[in-house]
Amino acid sequence: MLGAMFIAPKVKQSKLASHDKIAIVYVDGVIVGGRGQVGLFTEGGGTDALIRQLHQARDDASVKAIILRINSPGGTVPASQEVGEELKKIRAAGKPVVTSMADMAASGGYWLAACTDKIYANPSTITGSLGVYMPYSNWEELYKKIGVRQEKIKSGPHKDILSPDRQLTEEERAIIQVMVDDMYNQFVEVIAAGRQLDPAKVRELADGRIYTGRQAKEAGLVDELGNMYDAIDGAANMVGIQGQPEIIEYGKKNVIESLFAAQDTYKPEQLMLKQLTEILSSAGPAAAPQSY
Repeated sequence: MLGAMFIAPKVKQSKLASHDKIAIVYVDGVIVGGRGQVGLFTEGGGTDALIRQLHQARDDASVKAIILRINSPGGTVPASQEVGEELKKIRAAGKPVVTSMADMAASGGYWLAACTDKIYANPSTITGSLGVYMPYSNWEELYKKIGVRQEKIKSGPHKDILSPDRQLTEEERAIIQVMVDDMYNQFVEVIAAGRQLDPAKVRELADGRIYTGRQAKEAGLVDELGNMYDAIDGAANMVGIQGQPEIIEYGKKNVIESLFAAQDTYKPEQLMLKQLTEILSSAGPAAAPQSY
């Protein structure tokens, strides 16, 4: 009985009298496939829960539009693509989706935004980082110094590709580059279609650099400068809601919920640290194609 007292509902609803609602779905942290992880001090954007929340908003007839509130440095290409396709389906079914960018909506976060009807950003929001990378570390010399020698019995010459105990061969580097180029081209296609931009223009913008919200608006990557409440007002006008709309929130957890949330083995804080380190070094986060 005591435990039940601590569990708050996962869907939070305002107490306004209006019947027509605007749903807010939160995308927080690194975007990864599967269940992700939620802890007391960290939160990872697992796509299973995110898509489930989108479906709940889609299936609620009283919800007239969805605000996608993004605060993410990016994530993996497959995870971003998976959610992006669901956003397209929701829009095709007649329910508008509007993006509100918070501190950061970069790389995979922008992939999601490009799949929505309209994008709002704060003037100093960090966005962009349009591109794909495949990280690779070579620890071969370190292993030699500490006396570690890796040996493998493998089924094919490329089975241990990207292994940290040896250098990539030129053939393997070419294989990985083709994969990265393919995913990059898919990213460009999403942006070009979503923003109605010429692919050549997108490629000029998608060189991996990051932009402020103001710069992104000037480049055509963002529609309006404003906060989440500006996005709510814009969505309400888009669907013809008169007056202040009723708000229903999905996925925003309080401290008690986070404390009692189930833990998986995935550690998103490791990815977040990597992404933020790259932001500080002006490399910017990217929609890394591999699973971690």
